[in-house]
Amino acid sequence: MITSFVQSLKKKPTHDLFNPWFEQDTKHDEHQDAPDIRRAQLETYLAERKHTAKYLFIAEALGYQGGHFTGIAMTSERILLGHQKKKYGVTPDQVFTRQSPKRTSSPEFIEKGMSEPTATIMWGALADLNIDPYEVVLWNAVPWHPYNSKKGILSNRTPTQPELEAGLAYLNTFIQLFEDVQLVAVGRKCEQSLSLLGKNYTGVRHPANGGAPKFRRQLLELVGNKQT
Repeated sequence: MITSFVQSLKKKPTHDLFNPWFEQDTKHDEHQDAPDIRRAQLETYLAERKHTAKYLFIAEALGYQGGHFTGIAMTSERILLGHQKKKYGVTPDQVFTRQSPKRTSSPEFIEKGMSEPTATIMWGALADLNIDPYEVVLWNAVPWHPYNSKKGILSNRTPTQPELEAGLAYLNTFIQLFEDVQLVAVGRKCEQSLSLLGKNYTGVRHPANGGAPKFRRQLLELVGNKQT
């Protein structure tokens, strides 16, 4: 079921969306098999949470510093490569364990891999608040990466209304992969999408652009203080 869902992501609604699981970033990917790596990592990430997930965190769209190169929402290469263990307490095995995590960006382009602020805040908060990362699944209302064609593929932009509408069917199918989970909308755009689907959800502040303190407070209120 997970594999079928990931395969369904192949078709994107507009040209200025990057599909990390089926397209190669020819300028910045290290190898031609980069889409295969990202697709395998997403499938492994989802499969390892199939029976443990309690919360689905839905943000707006993939970013160029995160899922563009890892294939996983709100997850950066530096997390997968273990570069955020010392400072933030985030380790690769918190993402998945059934395969070895890999980067797909070229080291010649960026030596230690891409780092995304949203990913760092999200995974750092899970570690700080002692929340089991296998109880949390990260996803986006628009599963692909929207970029500004004038600025190039390594840019982010707000998804258009047609793109958000196109993402609804995928979002609904994604939610159905998991049973008895609480939906959490990370930001206003995903609140809109979940409302259109008629889903009950809890809204939290997006951690980017100064929202990290409020996001952490809301996250703690949502799951309860599990710190030991």
